[in-house]
Amino acid sequence: MSTSVDTVTTPPPHAAPQRKQGPLGNRLTARRGLLMVPAFVLIAIFMLGPIAYSIYLAFTNKAVRGENAKSVEFVALDNFITAFSDDRFWNAVVLTLIFTLISAVIGQNLLGMVLALLMEKANRIVTFIGTSIVILAWILPEVVAGYLLYTFFADQGSLNTLLTSIGLPGQDWLFSAPILAVSFANIWRGTAFTMLIYSAALTSIPKDVYESAEIDGAGAFTRLMRITIPLMRTAIATNLMLITLQTLSVFGLIFIMTGGGPSGRSQTLPLYMYEQAFSYGQLGYGTAIALILLAIGALASLIYLKLLPEEDKR
Repeated sequence: MSTSVDTVTTPPPHAAPQRKQGPLGNRLTARRGLLMVPAFVLIAIFMLGPIAYSIYLAFTNKAVRGENAKSVEFVALDNFITAFSDDRFWNAVVLTLIFTLISAVIGQNLLGMVLALLMEKANRIVTFIGTSIVILAWILPEVVAGYLLYTFFADQGSLNTLLTSIGLPGQDWLFSAPILAVSFANIWRGTAFTMLIYSAALTSIPKDVYESAEIDGAGAFTRLMRITIPLMRTAIATNLMLITLQTLSVFGLIFIMTGGGPSGRSQTLPLYMYEQAFSYGQLGYGTAIALILLAIGALASLIYLKLLPEEDKR
């Protein structure tokens, strides 16, 4: 004879009461949010304020000196129309794209990848020495790096001394090929950042994936193209976006090496903006150039975000 017993599930006698959810979520309550108000105020004053003022200046005829320094007028899109009809502006745009393509997208990206792959295979001593040398160029102040590369490419500089010592003719690289000289300088200075990003990405790839591919007969090049690069897609897109934005705003390196010359043949948008805003005193026009440069950077960022896998965009 069997007896059925109804079991009733009761909560533990000392169960912790459920935390009441605040209006801003479980973690961020109104009281905690109140403590963040000073931070938001500082951001509004020192970031949002200058940004809004810069946008305002881009639509005015504000000048550093002269009549427009005293009486500022709203000129709508005149500054942008003037820029788009100026041959020197388009020259600066083209040189900016060339400088970014050569020194960042091609130079720093490829050289950083090669160095990261070589450092992964090398022993600890070689890795330490090689990494230290590359990072040394990166941590140098931009002014110091500019002067070093200027003395390297100058007419009586180290490069021409090396060329003439082996019987090759030297030339004034800063005059004959200024955009290539400053592109090489930016590659020399900025490759360490790319190398560090790719080195970190390589360490996250499981070794057994390479071992399985090697057992299946995949060579080094096949493993690179079928395993390494696809698994590093996120790191590559992130690195390209960061170094592109950094290269678009390079000013001191070019200013020290060539000053944008000769005859504007190395004058990128940051130098053109500086010339218009401070050398010529056209602050409103110079600010409009800065907003155009910002738009180019935003467009490049959107392109790189398209390269990211869908799971990394969520």
